[in-house]
Amino acid sequence: MRNEAKTTVGPATALVDTPPTRSFRASPAMWLAMIGISTAVCAVAIMIGTHKFHLGPAAIVLMPILWTVLIGGFLGVQKWKPIGGRARAVSTHLMDVSIVFFLAGLGTQIGPSLTKFTNIGPAILLQEVGHVVGTVILALPVAVALGLGRTSIGATWSIDRESYLAFAIQRFGVRSPEYRGVFAVWVLGSVFGAVFISLLAGLLGGLDFFDPRALALGLGLGSASMMLGGVGALSILYPEMAGEIMALAALSNLVTNIVGFYAGVFIALPMCQKLYKMWSRLFGRDDLGRRVRRGSLVGAGGTVAGTSGQARTSGALSESDESPDIEAVDVNGIEADPTVVRSRRTWLIAFAATGGAGILLNALGTGSARPLDVVGVLILLALTAVALVLAKLVPAVPSSIWVLALATIASATFFPFGPFIASTTQNINVLFAGLPMIALIGMSLGRDVKALRSLSWKIVIVALMTFTASFIAAAVIAQVALNF
Repeated sequence: MRNEAKTTVGPATALVDTPPTRSFRASPAMWLAMIGISTAVCAVAIMIGTHKFHLGPAAIVLMPILWTVLIGGFLGVQKWKPIGGRARAVSTHLMDVSIVFFLAGLGTQIGPSLTKFTNIGPAILLQEVGHVVGTVILALPVAVALGLGRTSIGATWSIDRESYLAFAIQRFGVRSPEYRGVFAVWVLGSVFGAVFISLLAGLLGGLDFFDPRALALGLGLGSASMMLGGVGALSILYPEMAGEIMALAALSNLVTNIVGFYAGVFIALPMCQKLYKMWSRLFGRDDLGRRVRRGSLVGAGGTVAGTSGQARTSGALSESDESPDIEAVDVNGIEADPTVVRSRRTWLIAFAATGGAGILLNALGTGSARPLDVVGVLILLALTAVALVLAKLVPAVPSSIWVLALATIASATFFPFGPFIASTTQNINVLFAGLPMIALIGMSLGRDVKALRSLSWKIVIVALMTFTASFIAAAVIAQVALNF
């Protein structure tokens, strides 16, 4: 662990480290700095707004979530007044609550739509299989062959949208190679995903091989921006079917948002972890992506020998291991931050900051503020608290799973309190209320930037493979189902 000398930088002094200790108590100034800066970043991003540009059949959509990534990321990597390890530790504490709060909001959007499943055909349901297995089957071997190591798992078990990013933080931790794979694909998807999918949809649609309805179903990737980009391209190619294409893509996206997360967590991720071991042995790669002798790879135990001859165990592939070992952290260039002492007071601060920022940013983004929205935010915070407690009592199930399930069930209209919870949260746009999570992640980028740079062009290729595989595999399965 490196030592950082204290630097006097005026009002931003709280953001610069004194020599780190293993754990510390954050000052009120540091809490206020991280809460204030992250909220301000989100407010600026919302005020910049959404801008859409057309490039032939492609649609380029620039949204607040992208501005938040860029501004937060800039603050995280700039050297003028750097955000140090202690500030990032406070950010992590805030992020733990913000992530679960975001997923609670997502769950309350899903619950009221559960009844729509009664009219969903087999093609819409079966295409989800393509999203689940397409990335793992097609993109994973490419990632391993390129030498991404365990980063391959995070980069290819899904297209890594917001809910998967939240789960990866909960499941693997922000210092793990798996998380960096998820984060890198998420960033690339946020920046280039809509453009790439719109170009790909236009290319496939122009081939006259796929039924336009199958391509529309394949656009249910779990990303609204990617879906809209693809819909725009297909609508230009098939103007007479524009309404049907939009309806099918939206319905498919709804299915992905409801069941895709669970399918990814319980089917795609375990499958990806097992196949990763097989491809690593086949290509002669260790967990860091380095080439090793075939005889050095021990298949049964998951132990991989590096080029130095020292064996290391890929423990992050075990369901019981939540974080990478110190050696993996150091080799991959991730700084070991100190940890903030967590107490009842710090949890109250984190919950208050999350709720307050959620109310403010939702009002700013939607242009409306209702007293009922405050009740909705309090309900989301209550669901967040329950999920965190349950995750502590049952460590095998992370809070991200608990809260999404609880919020979905609680807001389902066929349960007694479902209509009330749905009515109190219907005006809460989770992409605004949960935006501080994105800002905090971006502001922590200074810790990960060395590792992301080391991935270079390889992660770009794998990300594009992941998007392509998910879309095409889902479209093929939908095509078969429609013609069955």
